[in-house]
Amino acid sequence: MAQPAAALSALFKTLFGHGSQRYVLVDALRGLAVALMIVYHFTFDLDYFGQVEIDFYNDPFWLAFRALIVTLFLGLVGVSLHLATWRGLEWRRYLRRLGVVAACAGLVSLGSYLVFPDSMIYFGILHFIVVASILGLPMARFHRLNLVLGLVLLAAGLSLQHPLFDHPGLHWVGLMTHKPVTEDYVPLLPWFGVVLLGIYLGRSLYREPLPALARWRSDHPVVRVLALGGRHSLFIYMVHQPLFFGVLALIFVL
Repeated sequence: MAQPAAALSALFKTLFGHGSQRYVLVDALRGLAVALMIVYHFTFDLDYFGQVEIDFYNDPFWLAFRALIVTLFLGLVGVSLHLATWRGLEWRRYLRRLGVVAACAGLVSLGSYLVFPDSMIYFGILHFIVVASILGLPMARFHRLNLVLGLVLLAAGLSLQHPLFDHPGLHWVGLMTHKPVTEDYVPLLPWFGVVLLGIYLGRSLYREPLPALARWRSDHPVVRVLALGGRHSLFIYMVHQPLFFGVLALIFVL
């Protein structure tokens, strides 16, 4: 059993990384995003099974909580794009991991359709990461341009709307006049602006010579657990909701 488990864990490692080089700060921050995501989804599932009453679609606290989680994940996508290209992109590794994320996005869409047929996920965070990883790759060579363009896209996505983008084929862009009926929606605007800001931060922090913050390490148990979760964030993302649903269904339904 150990060998299949190890192979599965390796398959679902995080989207980017530069060879065997790991940066504890990046892994720990991604692990923090994973921990917050678990709290959010577990609470969402408790609401789904009628154990709590929370309006996740309108409650300001939970809307802000979700926005924080998505910001952490997507900002780190930008940082990771820089790290993946810093000393030369390994195309085979990049394409393989991009394919894995795309396959996982397809599984999320299928699973959400089975559970929420009227509000399936068709452009959630994994779908976004696939598109942003392609669009962000040529931007990884730039520095201050990402800061300026990232702020512009962020402002545009938060302030501009047009009925043209209400067309189903353009939902992935953003700029809609209303939120579509879907359980997870991460449009290109404003969120690609967060990715570009992440690239800018990555280039600012991870450069030669490495500043002290980039070299930061810690043996604190909490940091080590968070970093471990950050290194396997995609695997955790894919397994935690089926696990939660299965356990809660056994407790509250069967």
